[in-house]
Amino acid sequence: SSSMSLSEAEVQSARGAWEKIYGDAEDNGTAVLVRMFTEHPDTKSYFTHFKGMDSAEEMKQSDQVRSHGKKVFSAINDMVQHLDNSEAFLGIVTPLGKKHATQLKIDPKNFRIICDIILQLMEEKFGGDCKASFEKVTNEICTHLNNIYKEEGW
Repeated sequence: SSSMSLSEAEVQSARGAWEKIYGDAEDNGTAVLVRMFTEHPDTKSYFTHFKGMDSAEEMKQSDQVRSHGKKVFSAINDMVQHLDNSEAFLGIVTPLGKKHATQLKIDPKNFRIICDIILQLMEEKFGGDCKASFEKVTNEICTHLNNIYKEEGW
């Protein structure tokens, strides 16, 4: 009954990989955002608080960056917990996608950027296997978010 393309074994290994990086959700979530803002400075324009920040060090210390990093990781964590239940998974992804599409008007390419940076960080910290086992999850998340954007007329 699942619209997910992940097998039970893939779900389990993805959860194992995610647990490693989620163990330090605030620092790792912050690292992901700082890297995104540094490598893709245009993404800063969506965050009024971060606009004036140019140094990675300054961003790292920012309460707003830290709390948003944690928020991103919490949302992904909720999705990861429901990978084997597509209804519950979509119940998390759908409102998130709608909010980013309609209220925040975030370009959907930014979800792919964030996911790719999470995968990079996983590889750097925990190796290629960790990254590989989470890759399908990021594809699921981005696919579903893109579908929601299409429904919202993007």
